[in-house]
Formats: sequence, C-alpha cells, structure tokens
Amino acid sequence: MKHVLLLILLSCQFSITAQTTISGKVTDSKNNPINGANVYLDGTYDGTSTNELGEFTFKTDEKGTQTLIISFISFEPFVKTTDVSSLKNLKIKLRNDVNSLDVVVINAGTFEAGEKAKVTVLKPLDIVTTASALGDVMGALQTLPGTSTVDEDGRLFVRGGEAEETQIFVDGIRVFTPYTPSANNIPTRGRFSPFLFKGISFSTGGYSAEYGQALSSVLQLNTIDEPVEEKTDLSFMTLGLGVRNTQIWGNNSFSVNTSYINLAPYQEAFPDRNTWKKPVQSLSGEMVYRHKFKNESLLKLYGAFSYTDFDVIQDDINFVNGFRFGLKNRNLYFNTSYKNKFGDNWRIETGFSFTNDHSNLKIIDDLVTDNENSMHFKVKLKKQVSNRFKISFGSEYFMTDFKESYTANNSNEIEYGFNNNIFASFVETDIFFSKNLATKIGIRAENSELLTEFTISPRASIAYKVNKNAQFSLAYGQFYQNPKNEYLKFNQDFKAENTSHLIANYQHTKQGQIFRIEAYYKDYKDLVKYDNNQPIYTSNFNNNGNGYAKGFDVFWRQDAKIKNTDYWVSYSYLDTERDYRNYPTAATPNFASKHNLSVVAKHWIADWKSQIGFSYNFASGRNYTNPNEAGFLNNQTKNYNSLSLNWAYLIDQQKILYFSVNNVLGTQNVFGYNYKNTAEPNGYFERQAIIPNADSFFFVGFFWTISHNKKTNQLDNL
Repeated sequence: MKHVLLLILLSCQFSITAQTTISGKVTDSKNNPINGANVYLDGTYDGTSTNELGEFTFKTDEKGTQTLIISFISFEPFVKTTDVSSLKNLKIKLRNDVNSLDVVVINAGTFEAGEKAKVTVLKPLDIVTTASALGDVMGALQTLPGTSTVDEDGRLFVRGGEAEETQIFVDGIRVFTPYTPSANNIPTRGRFSPFLFKGISFSTGGYSAEYGQALSSVLQLNTIDEPVEEKTDLSFMTLGLGVRNTQIWGNNSFSVNTSYINLAPYQEAFPDRNTWKKPVQSLSGEMVYRHKFKNESLLKLYGAFSYTDFDVIQDDINFVNGFRFGLKNRNLYFNTSYKNKFGDNWRIETGFSFTNDHSNLKIIDDLVTDNENSMHFKVKLKKQVSNRFKISFGSEYFMTDFKESYTANNSNEIEYGFNNNIFASFVETDIFFSKNLATKIGIRAENSELLTEFTISPRASIAYKVNKNAQFSLAYGQFYQNPKNEYLKFNQDFKAENTSHLIANYQHTKQGQIFRIEAYYKDYKDLVKYDNNQPIYTSNFNNNGNGYAKGFDVFWRQDAKIKNTDYWVSYSYLDTERDYRNYPTAATPNFASKHNLSVVAKHWIADWKSQIGFSYNFASGRNYTNPNEAGFLNNQTKNYNSLSLNWAYLIDQQKILYFSVNNVLGTQNVFGYNYKNTAEPNGYFERQAIIPNADSFFFVGFFWTISHNKKTNQLDNL
C-alpha cells in the first residue's frame, strides 16, 4: 500500500513539473493594452483571454514546437510557431486589420459609385435624376469636377483633354463607339441605358495600369449582377416609347431594354433653327443575360443595338442654301464577361467584346461610308497573398479594322483605311502598410503592330488616412494612346501620343457628406500636327505637338442634412495650352473653359408626392480666332449659363408623371463664331454666331412600373 501511495505522489509531482506556463502582454500599435483578446495554442484546448492590462497567462501540457495564436476583432491575428518553452513574457503588438471598413482608400483621380463603393461621390441613380442630364450617363458626369462644358458636343472633355482621350468600358471590356452620331452643333448622347448598370467608376487621371489607350480619363460601367425582382417598366414620352423587362428563373436572369425615338412631333410643336428633311429617328435595344454557377462564378452576356437616321440642312454663312448633312448609322455591340474564384484566394476575370459600326453620310453632294469592326479580348488574374498584399496581372488584345469610302460630287470613289492591333500586358500590386497607409504600384506594356512601337507605362498611387474621416492621396502615371481614326485613315507613320499625370488629392467624408479637392498637372508629348485646315489625304503629318494642362477641382456633396434634400457643388479651374493639329503656336484649345461650375439639387415634397430638382451650369468663355484681328485663338466668347428644372409627380405607387426643361431661362449661349471664307472689299470678314439649335428643351414622360409587389416604382430612376 505504501508503494502504491508513493507511486501516485511521484506521478502527480511529475505532472505538475511537466506543465509549461505561457505568458505575455498584448497591445496595439500605440502600446495601448488590448482587453479580451483570444489567446490559445492551435489544435488544443489550452488558452485564455487578456485582462484589462492586456496580460495573459495559462499552463499547458504540450511539448515541443507549438503554434500560439492571438486574435481580436479589427486586428490581424498574431501567429508564432516555436518551442513551447520559449513562449514566456511575450510582448506582442497586434496590427490593425486592413480589411476593416475604415481602411484607407486609394482614390486620387477616381470617383466611385455603386453598391461596393466605400465613399459614394455620384450614385448610379443620379445619372437619371439630374435635371440637365436628360437620362444620359455622360450628361450626369458633366456635373462632376474635371469636366468641361462643351454643350454643342455632348461628349466628355476631361482636364484639358479632347473627348477621344476618354475611354469607356462595360464590365471591364472596351466600348469602341460609345456615342450616337450627330450633326454639327447638336449634342450627342451615350448609347447605353443607365437602368442596366449598378455602378460606375470615373477616373479623371492617374488610373490603374489595367487600362490603356486613354490619355485623359477612363469610365467604367458595371452591369447589375443579380436583379432583385421581376418587373416591367413602360415609358411614354414626348420623344417616343420605351419598355424594359426583367425575368428571373433559378440561377438565371434576363433583362431587356428597348426604345423608339422620333423627333418629328416635337419639332412640329417646338421648331428649332434647322430645316429637317428627315427628323431624327432612332431605334435601340439592350439585353443582359446572367448565369450564376454553383461555385459562385458569374457569366454575363451583354448586347446592344442602335439605329439612327436623319437628314438636316443647317444655316451656314459660307453656304447660300445651307449646309446639308444626312446620316444613317447602325451600331452593334456585344460583350461577354466571366469571373470566378478558385484555389487559394485566386480570382479570374475575363471577357470579350465585338463592335460593328456602319455609317452612310451625305455631306452636301459628297457621299461617305464608314465601317469599323473592333474587338477586345482580356484576361485578368488577382491573388490576395495576405491581408496586406494583393497582386493582379493580365493581358489583352485590341483589334480595329477601319474602312472609309469617299465619293466627291459623283466623281470616282476613293478608299482609305487601316488595321490597328495592340497587345498589352499589365501587373499591379496593392500594399497596405497599415489601415492608414497604402500604395498601388503598377506597370503596363503595349505593342502596336500598326505603329511598330513598344511602350512602357509606369503607374503609382499612395494614400494616407490622417484621421477617421480624412485622407491624402498622390498619384503618378504615364499614358499612351494611338492617334485618332481620322488621322490613321490617311497616314500610319506615327508614334503614340503620350502624357504624364501628377495628382494630389484631399478628401473628407462623414455620414451624408463628402468634400474633395484635387490638384493636377498633365504634360503632353508627341501630339499629332498637320498643315491643312482639316486632316486630308495630302496633309503632312508629324508628332511634333506638345502641351500641358494644370488646375484643381473641388467637390462638395451633402445628403439629408437638409430634410429631404440632396445636393452637390462642383468647381474646376483649368489652365491649358496645346501646340497640335494645325495650330501655328501654342494656345488654349477652343473646347477648354478656364472655370466650370455645377450646382445640382433634389428635394422631396411629401405633401405634393413630388420630387423637384434643378441643375445650374456655368462655364467661362472659350477661345475662338477672329481673322479681323491679329493673332490665333485671340478672342473669347461670353460666359455660358444654363438653369434646368425637373419635376416627378407620383400619381400612385407605380405611376409617375415627369417634366423637365433644359435652359429654362432661355439664355442665349454662344459657343464660338463661323467667319466667311472670303473678306468683304474693305477686308472685313463677316461672321455668324454658333448657338444652340434651340434655346430650351422640353420633356414630358409618363412612366409605369408593373411588378408583383406593386410597390416598386421608377421615382428614384427619373
């Protein structure tokens, strides 16, 4: 019996002496103790929690190499693998989790909007609730800073860049012909309906290495992944008719949107300054098919078709009988995209687009036929190596086949054209040093078969969060773009035009409001020059042009701080000069305004069951050349002013009556002047003001939603 008791006592003593004590203290990066952190040995039940001093201690019977894990919400887990005997008196600092919601965002030059945007500058629905936009994506974006008001054109002119310097993508895939064609002095519109998109990213400079062939700006439109319900929307407008429908079955959904526009009735009621031989008619349609696989991967097929037809005679000081311009355009765009997660935090995104654009033009007695076939293939891989390091890389291929036939006054037909193929690869890393400091570094390489040129474009951004609501960002990038089609069809002996961007940004946000101020500098090189009034087959082309653009943009938005009211204010200052095209000297281009201001507001009046809104746009005068005075681009137009109003009235839960008026005050805006080609006997050149075809534009629409819940309506979509 004594031997048994002795054996038990020895066993207990051995067990006690065999246990190891693990201890330490846990703090944050500022040495503040963390109370309640979870501390344990991986694969065991041995562990504890830290006390109010951040200290912990516990015992274990484990031996040899073990893994200690310490975790706490909003911090990255601490993992240490070593011999258990060395896990004593540890001093451990937990690093902030960079995946938390208040992490720094790299945003210099970029406006994000959508369901995943951490800071929303422009919501997708703002595209169609802005009074001056008339439901056009491009019109709404022109109320953001960095854009210039070129009301007679309608396209995006960004920070001193021409409209062709902005490229547009749907689900990451290029759109080669994003605008509907139009006549001189009649603003164009974007081809795509905003109702099929969930969000946008509008980069006014310094954008990702993923995107190329854009000197000034990139606009990304992202289609809806999963519609929430089946519904039908009917539209009856002063301009035409429209219908949208969404169907959902299983893991599939299909959305279609069609519209027919005929301006003949409107022009009969509100004649403009043109003589219409055939008023504008257009038929357009879009569709999106989506399939979600069991592994959460997503396939989307997007297609769009549009047809436009008109014939107009416009008053022109150099043509006694006016300038006649007729156009028939057919455009087909197809886009497919696929994304999937696989392996250890890998993600693939790939897609393809095809565009066919065909136009028949009649310019006085001359006939022109343009046909463009373009394709874009792209594959991108992303890997989250850790919470603090992410990498993405990919390749893409652009193909363009452009042909033009020109017949001058029933003479012989002349043909022009080119094939332009570009291969590009890119790699980019996101590095988070902490939740307050992050950087994005990338590089893009492109090879143009047409220009036989290889280019390298470095890109870099850094952002620092100074406090909970404010941060600074810096961005630098080099950007290349092949010359425009109107040059390449006559000559292919070019280099790529290029520019560098340097951007500094400060942003302050809190619930319901945002303030941004951003300064930038752009340096242009190798711009195309030619020696005729317009580029023609016999022009002498070169790449000796250059230029610069510098300035700053300010944006302020506040939502619901004033009851039922949402408003924003944008201001841009632009200083730019270029020596390009047929310019005899460097000068500010005629599309660039030094000052641009936009004020947009929307207010809900419950007693009236109405949403009312207004947009005010101001732009300082633009340059034009007066041949009666010495110099080039030597005069300026008067300032541009336009006030637009809209009103949406809720007849019942699913029926809405909508009114809008652009330039409600009928301000007589002037965009420039046309001068006679020949002077009077006294040497004076007479002129004609370039003014809008109509001072104001009126729109009335009735919108009816049909859905199962009978509560959905389009008020937010107007």
